Amino acid sequence: MRFGISTHLYHDRRLDRQHLEQIASYGFDAIELFATRTHFDYHDEAAITQLGAWLSETGLTLASVHAPIAESLTNGQWGGPLSNALSDNAKRQQAVRESEAALRIARQIPFQVFAVHLGTPTAYSQAGDNNRASAFRSADEICRLAEPLGIRVALEVIPNDLSSASSLVSLIEQDLNAEHAGICLDFGHAHLMGDVADTIETAAEHVIATHIHDNRRRNDDHLVPYGGSINWDMALMTMQKIGYEGTYLMELANTSVPETVLDEARRARQRFERTVAQS
Repeated sequence: MRFGISTHLYHDRRLDRQHLEQIASYGFDAIELFATRTHFDYHDEAAITQLGAWLSETGLTLASVHAPIAESLTNGQWGGPLSNALSDNAKRQQAVRESEAALRIARQIPFQVFAVHLGTPTAYSQAGDNNRASAFRSADEICRLAEPLGIRVALEVIPNDLSSASSLVSLIEQDLNAEHAGICLDFGHAHLMGDVADTIETAAEHVIATHIHDNRRRNDDHLVPYGGSINWDMALMTMQKIGYEGTYLMELANTSVPETVLDEARRARQRFERTVAQS
């Protein structure tokens, strides 16, 4: 099993070398970069070069990049949303352009997967936010941008009608003409939406990436596994059943201090490994 940590853990601050050192010091060898410009300015070539140096110095691999979902995150407050499913075409195009800018990181630092939200969670959406035709158009455009860079686009399971496992499977199999498109199985989101094992089996052959976190089925808490109510034994057994061999990428909230969260994540990783070894 391969494990990584999302820089979501440090999302409300500017990413720096110390953050990568912390991740590496707890035994993780890969990261997913959350592309929000207040966290990491993916438009800045110098910042990308510097990130490449930090990765080399800490021995970490850039496994994936999370597509931008907002213009900023400052002091816990989100800036303007970047949604690729808006019925407003100008705003939809802005979101796609930001994804294109984040994909260009690969020109300096190769990575394998680009995780993409289609639309916004239903709990935060308004009329026109989750337009199916707009979502398809954006997914198609992003896949076309990613293909020449050798990047697979992982459409993420999130709590809206566009992004249930069954909706994403239908989009990939019937609408998108993109062999490199797949699904990012977000366990926390799947738990909020229904049964995690059922979601895994529905997405099965299209799962190319994961976001690992837990919750108590009330809020999208992004807790360390075993901190919520997901049945991880069943989830891991089902992942083995579908033959998933990719990275288990922990996308965690900073619920205390990063060192404490990372220590809990290390223990969760060890528990995952024991569970799989015993099955």
